[in-house]
Amino acid sequence: MASPILTMPRFVKENINPELRKERAKANFDPEQITYVLDGGDYLTKKRREMEALACEDKALTEAPDYNFLSRPEKYNEAMRKAGHYIRTLKGKNVADRADSYFYGNLVFPNEISPIGLHSGMFIPTLESQCTQEQKDKWLQKAYNYEMIGTYAQTELGHGTNVRGLETTATYDPRTEQFVLHSPTLTSSKWWPGGLGKTCNHAIVMALLFTKGECHGIHGFLVQLRDFKTHQPLQGVTLGDIGPKYGFDTIDNGFLRLNHVRIPRDNMLMKSVQVLKDGTYIKPKSDKHAYGPMIFVRAMIVLDQAARGIAQAATIAIRYSCIRRQSELKPGDLEPQILDFQTQQYKLFPLLASAYAYWFAGLKMRETYFMLNYEIQQGNIESLPELHASSSGLKAFTSNGAMSGIELCRLACGGHGYSHASGIPKIYVQTTAACTYEGENTVLYLQTARYLVKAYQQSQRQQSLTGGVSYLSERRNKKSTIEAGRLTVDALLDAYKHRATWLIASACKKYTKLQAEGNESYQAWNLTSVELAAAAQAHVHLYVIEAFIEKISNLSDAKVSAVLHLLFELYAAFGISNNAAELLADGYLSSRQLDFVNDRVLSLLAEIRPNAVGLVDSFDFTDRLLGSILGRYDGNVYENLFKWAKDSPLNKSEVHDSYKYLKPHLQQSKL
Repeated sequence: MASPILTMPRFVKENINPELRKERAKANFDPEQITYVLDGGDYLTKKRREMEALACEDKALTEAPDYNFLSRPEKYNEAMRKAGHYIRTLKGKNVADRADSYFYGNLVFPNEISPIGLHSGMFIPTLESQCTQEQKDKWLQKAYNYEMIGTYAQTELGHGTNVRGLETTATYDPRTEQFVLHSPTLTSSKWWPGGLGKTCNHAIVMALLFTKGECHGIHGFLVQLRDFKTHQPLQGVTLGDIGPKYGFDTIDNGFLRLNHVRIPRDNMLMKSVQVLKDGTYIKPKSDKHAYGPMIFVRAMIVLDQAARGIAQAATIAIRYSCIRRQSELKPGDLEPQILDFQTQQYKLFPLLASAYAYWFAGLKMRETYFMLNYEIQQGNIESLPELHASSSGLKAFTSNGAMSGIELCRLACGGHGYSHASGIPKIYVQTTAACTYEGENTVLYLQTARYLVKAYQQSQRQQSLTGGVSYLSERRNKKSTIEAGRLTVDALLDAYKHRATWLIASACKKYTKLQAEGNESYQAWNLTSVELAAAAQAHVHLYVIEAFIEKISNLSDAKVSAVLHLLFELYAAFGISNNAAELLADGYLSSRQLDFVNDRVLSLLAEIRPNAVGLVDSFDFTDRLLGSILGRYDGNVYENLFKWAKDSPLNKSEVHDSYKYLKPHLQQSKL
């Protein structure tokens, strides 16, 4: 039987719960116009909806078994079935555009990781960016056609974010013109790559290159893992699934050990670096040549997981908070909608504002990446350090914020939020993984901090700064200009610039002082790492604020502009309130000004309240993507909760087989 979570059409027009019908009528703007802003234009909204409709109307997907009632092996098997269906559909309808396939894939795998996800997300982009033209001609079309399916094998059992610590070796043998790939230790086993365990037949393996007795650091190698006909592991290849995780049940994250596996010389990715037939190593122009794919993935995490994850959770919690009535405001009156409680608004509306803030920051980062990627591919890497620093910090900032925000949305749904029927547990485990993969967040903050330290030192030498760190050279007010009432964009922006500058300067001064006292640079860095991470976080927070301002500054629709300005004001004011200590410390902000900010946060809650449902509707999430009974577009929560519960496998029989364990004891009763 199909799940009540998955069977609804895109947006129902009839049988809408009266509470949600009233809420939608309150909105003083057209949600469709904000949808266009979030998508990047009405043309992209149309494309997305067309591809999503394929999934929403496909019985092979909508009549699938309920994800929540499957075991892990069943979830993986179902994901593989959908992966095959995904490939057939794209080929059958001649879908070649990546945006189209991405939109369709989101609804084929709603808040799930596809077993072939890393094939398109990491394997193909790496081939495109790090292969010679000859190598592209040899491999790319096969990859596009799914004639070969690959993953990206970097992380090892003993090392993850510290790529330089990887132990897998690739030793060149000039006699045979081959590389010998080997896992010399247990900790050198590749561990975690998605699709590695059972799905993929190829991997880009990151390994230490040795030639002519010299190590040249980490490089990428294309390695075939399984036979094309039998899918059995090739000789010298040991691989499998790493077992159950916190989530990600639809994907076979795997392990890989290589025992002197030989590959041809031209299986090394050689666009930027080469090993000649005699073993001569040709250095790359820059050791940052491999940053491109990592930056792309981190940029996509911001938009696809952090922003979308918290946006989905906020959608569910806000819609449900309009359906749920609880307790009393005035004794004897009808129980109010829980969204009318200020405490509920204080929980949810800043998270709604964060969802928009992360979304706009993700759009900005993605646009920046695509704009600069061409230059990077042409060898111009001047923009790489800042892009790497920004993407690293932004991935950390937004994934941390989304993780905590989604959990708060679950709590705001009360007891029903604990049920998988809410959809929030699935969203949470999908999003929280981003806090550690593609770089553990604390480490990423410290990577951002290294760039900030260099920039600050340049500013102290009166060198001009450009881009996202130019504020370090600006002369600004030493006191905040915040006044009672509406907070101006300039006053809010200045507060974030001041906070970031002050924290960066404080961390740099401590770092310099520790070195002057005789500490080695690495010791001084470690002893300043807490302050450095905080400085990086403040810098990225400023980036998000600026991205929000940029997005709303040129809106043509006055009503859309007004409501998004309220969200911006709430996001910025709430951030100042939560980080007030850093602004009070040097006298920039007075306690009276902080009172103004806190008062404004509370008044903004009331101003946003009438538009709350309209603002979450603007995300344009289908019920299939949300996977939530609490957050259904039609608001018919309770009848569908009951239906969903009745479908539980435990209810297939009135007396479960396990009764046999209690029966001997219960039948002794004299009652």
